Amino acid sequence: MQVIDLLASSPLLWVTTTIVLGLLVGSFLNVVIYRLPVMMQNEWESQCAELAGQEKSQLVFNLSTPRSRCPHCDHAISAFENIPVLSFLALGGKCHSCKAAISVRYPIIEALTGILSGVVAWYFGFSWACFGALLLTWSLIALTFIDLDHQLLPDKITLPLVWLGLFFNLFGLYTDLASSVIGALAGYLSLWSIYHLFRLATGKEGMGYGDFKLLAALGAFMGWQLLPVIVLLSSLVGAVVGITLIVVRKHQRDIPIPFGPYLAAAGWIALVWGEQLNQGYLNIAGLN
Repeated sequence: MQVIDLLASSPLLWVTTTIVLGLLVGSFLNVVIYRLPVMMQNEWESQCAELAGQEKSQLVFNLSTPRSRCPHCDHAISAFENIPVLSFLALGGKCHSCKAAISVRYPIIEALTGILSGVVAWYFGFSWACFGALLLTWSLIALTFIDLDHQLLPDKITLPLVWLGLFFNLFGLYTDLASSVIGALAGYLSLWSIYHLFRLATGKEGMGYGDFKLLAALGAFMGWQLLPVIVLLSSLVGAVVGITLIVVRKHQRDIPIPFGPYLAAAGWIALVWGEQLNQGYLNIAGLN
């Protein structure tokens, strides 16, 4: 209890502790981002083999097994080599065994998770609202990079977020329960409607069902009132990035660009500064 009292009474200590925790969680998120899609693929293949009356033997592969290894030389990563950010710097960005380059994305995700966790701790303070916001933040980071890699937003992350948002708002942590329920419904149905209208008009699919579920989760956490801000921000950033990729990097127009990262970024911004952005939007629109 003394530790809890100390964290609750010292904002600086709480923010610092949360940053360190965020760095550690960021290291775990690197595992989730890489392994969860592989686990899902293995599960799909097993189900297909079962339907075909075949047996598919495979090694155990989950978030904890097997131990992390260098993809070049199969060197097992020790605890010393797995300290967030610091190990990357100490090793010079290279494998301790074969000296192959380590992707800079690993420390970037760790640092990003630590920084965003610190911002959440600073904004919400030592509270249950901070705990829920941290869970949402970490989930959004994982979803962002999985979608960038595979154009996939796993149900194993998005659906629990919907229920968590509703649960936290039973106690009014972010909004009232009615706004949370309406937010989940409106978040899902709004993108679902756009998806089907776009498909009817063009014969193409403009987004995936994972995007619907992610916006439903954001609505469940923050209520329907912040959905316009989230959709506007994500669409604006997505349009700017998409046009930039087409013009600067010659990104082909028929190659899909994942929308999940923009939804996740807009959702996190709304989590922290949503009320201010909403008031600003209403003032500009002359509705307030």
